Parts: sequence; structure tokens; C-alpha cells
Amino acid sequence: MRITDLLNPKGMDLNAEAHGKNEAIDKLVALMVNTGNISDPEEYKRCVLAREEQGTTGIGEGVAIPHAKTSVVKEAGLAVMVAPDGVDFDSLDGETAKLLFLIAAPDTEDNIHLDLLGRLSVLLMDDS
Repeated sequence: MRITDLLNPKGMDLNAEAHGKNEAIDKLVALMVNTGNISDPEEYKRCVLAREEQGTTGIGEGVAIPHAKTSVVKEAGLAVMVAPDGVDFDSLDGETAKLLFLIAAPDTEDNIHLDLLGRLSVLLMDDS
């Protein structure tokens, strides 16, 4: 599975404004709803926030990758938000996140979210 296979124009906002992590997650979940990949937005959001409580998904260098693996995900998906002014996402390096990816993974044995996290990390580390 390629990352581009999971992207849907309905799940993208390339000029977003969010005042804090919770508002950013709300907007990302709304984008995911637009893609039709989740059946219960409130439960999905609850799972994303529960994952954030385990440790921030603000990985640093302006990037955050919140995610959740849950049965309310009908099909794996990726929502993307660019926040030019940045969002305080409790990132590991203390910087604001300007590029946010939300991963929706079905609750299956194959751990699609881990594969996507790895692929995104490789792409984001490539300077070119």
C-alpha cells in the first residue's frame, strides 16, 4: 500500500488554522469524516485522544502524526492538514506543528498504522 493510495482530496486542508492540539484534532477528524473512512467520528476522536495521552504524536521538526487503530475505521485512511501559523502539539522538540497527518487504521492484525508511520517517517526524513 502506498501513501498516495490513502490520500483523498476531501481529507486535505492545505491552509488550516487551529488554536491548539484539540482544535487541530477536531479539524483532522472532520477531514477524515469527509473521506468516508470512519463510521463513528466521536469514538474515533476518543481513540485518537487516548493515544495522545500515552505520549504526544508531535514528532518534531514541524510534524505531527496523530493516529488511532479502532473498529470504527471502515477503511485505512490519511487526512492531511497544513497549518502555516503552526499548532502547539506538545511536540518533542517544542516547535509548533505545521504539517499534520491523521492516520485511521482498522482494528486488524496487520497494524497498518505502524506501516504508515514508518513510510511517512522515511518520506519526511528525505531532504529532497
